[in-house]
Amino acid sequence: MRLDQCRKSSAEILKEMCSYFDGLWVSAKKDLMVNIGGFLATRSRKVFEAARNLVVVYEGLHTYGGLAGRDMEAMARGIEEMVHYDNIKARVGQVEYAGKRLEEFGVPFVHPVGGHAIFLDAKAFLPHIPQNEFPAQTLAAEIYIDSGVRSMERGVVSAGRDPKTGDHHYPKLELVRLTFPRRVYTQAHIDVTVESIAAVYEKRKKIKGLKMVYEPKYLRFFQARFERL
Repeated sequence: MRLDQCRKSSAEILKEMCSYFDGLWVSAKKDLMVNIGGFLATRSRKVFEAARNLVVVYEGLHTYGGLAGRDMEAMARGIEEMVHYDNIKARVGQVEYAGKRLEEFGVPFVHPVGGHAIFLDAKAFLPHIPQNEFPAQTLAAEIYIDSGVRSMERGVVSAGRDPKTGDHHYPKLELVRLTFPRRVYTQAHIDVTVESIAAVYEKRKKIKGLKMVYEPKYLRFFQARFERL
């Protein structure tokens, strides 16, 4: 059943879903359309008190959550607008459009496409690059070099290391996430992104892997540095 055929609105569906949760956290930079920030919600008073104390230490006074008033107001408006049917339809439609165009070029990605993102299959895209040479990170870098489009690696770099052996974790999937923020991209932006990925796919056999030359203690998928092999 499509959302426009459902007896409940998307807002009612979301509210019912949340009624079953003990807690949740939200990155507001995506659906809520703010510059920075997010929120944590919990039914536990104990968890709430502990989190509120940490807000003071790391973010700022709890009465404003460490965010500027403007961002708090924008977040409140974003919570309301994110459940509007027309917004959801447009956002999902953009992702579907990008998926159909990628299929035209034969680019391998995870099916079906998501509601907010497409995940490129880096193992199938670059089958000649072994996991210890970071195929998903390599693909993300090549797309950025070609067009300036920033994607996100979700593979061995994100998986981190085994604390006992010190070796990398090797997940079954090597993915590159293409996330579509609401009300940001036009169809022309999506066409540029797809055509860039297609151009990289065309020269895929010439692409070489990467070696990690700097690895931070935490969150290496944000801060690590690489060089081409």
